[in-house]
Amino acid sequence: MRSAGHFVAPLEETPIAAIDDVKVAEKPSNLWIDAWRDARRRPIFWISGGLILLVLVVALFPWIFTQTPPNDQCFLSNSNGGPDSGHPLGYTKLGCDVYSRIINGTSTSLSVGLLVIVLTTVLGVFFGAFAGFYGGWVDATLSRLGDIFFSIPYILAAVVIMSVLSQYRSIWTISLAIGLFAWPSTARVLRAEILRVKQADYITASEALGVSKLKILFRHVLPNSIAPVIAITTISLAGAIVAEATLSFLGVGLGSDVMSWGNDINRAQSDLRTNPMTLIYPSAALSITVFSFILLGEVVRDALDPKARALR
Repeated sequence: MRSAGHFVAPLEETPIAAIDDVKVAEKPSNLWIDAWRDARRRPIFWISGGLILLVLVVALFPWIFTQTPPNDQCFLSNSNGGPDSGHPLGYTKLGCDVYSRIINGTSTSLSVGLLVIVLTTVLGVFFGAFAGFYGGWVDATLSRLGDIFFSIPYILAAVVIMSVLSQYRSIWTISLAIGLFAWPSTARVLRAEILRVKQADYITASEALGVSKLKILFRHVLPNSIAPVIAITTISLAGAIVAEATLSFLGVGLGSDVMSWGNDINRAQSDLRTNPMTLIYPSAALSITVFSFILLGEVVRDALDPKARALR
C-alpha cells in the first residue's frame, strides 16, 4: 500500500504569530455603548432631544426669550387683544402677555415633573430592588404594599390631597401629592428585571465568595437592572407634567398666583369661543413638551433592549 506523503508549508510563508494572533474588536462594547450607537442613528432621538434641550433652556433662562413681565404689565385695555409689536401671541382676558406667561410658566411645569420623577424613582427603586432581590416575606410585604398604591389612581389621590392641603399649595406640595402614588409602576418594572438578573452566574459566584447580599445588590444586581427604569422614567416625566396641568386645570393644583400651563389653560377655557388662541397656545406648549419626552422615552427603551435592536 502506498502511503500518503505529508506536506509542511515553509515557515516563512506561515508565520506563527499570524496563527496565534487573537482578533480583538477595535471598539469596546457594552449595553450602554450599544444603546448610544443605536440611538444616535435615529432622527427621532435628535428631534426629541433638541426639543427637550430647548424646553430646559427656556425653563432655566426665561429672560433670554422675553423681557416682558408676565404679571406686572396687565392692562384691561388689552383684554383678549391680538398680536402686536413685542407681544407675538396677543393678550389674555386680563390683558397679560400670552407669550411671556408661556415662557415663564415653563419652569413651573418642568420643575413639578422633575420633582415627581425623583420621588417616584427613589421609592420605586427601593421597593422594587428589595422585593425582587430578597424575595420571601420581604417580597410579599413590599409587593402587597405596592399593589395597594397601584390600585389607587394617582390623579384622584392627588386631587384629594391638594383639596385637603388647599392652604399649602406649592410646587413641593403638588409634586409630593403626585409622586406618593405614582411609584408602583417603576417598582414593578425593576422587580421583574431583578428577578431575571439575580439568576446570572456572576451573582452565584459572588455569593459563593462570601460577598454580602446588600453589597451584591448595589454592586452587581442593581446596575445591571436599571436600564428599564431609565426608559420608564423618561416616559413617566411626561405623565407627571400632564398630571400637574390636569390638577391646575381642575382648580386644585397650584395657586392662581403661580404661572403654569395648567393655570393658563384653566383661565382660558371660558374664552374658547371668543378668543380660542389663549387656550391653544399653552396647550400647544404642553403637548409639544410631553410629546418630546414620550418620543425620547420610546427611543431609549428600544435602544436599551437588545431584542428590539435586533428586529430593526
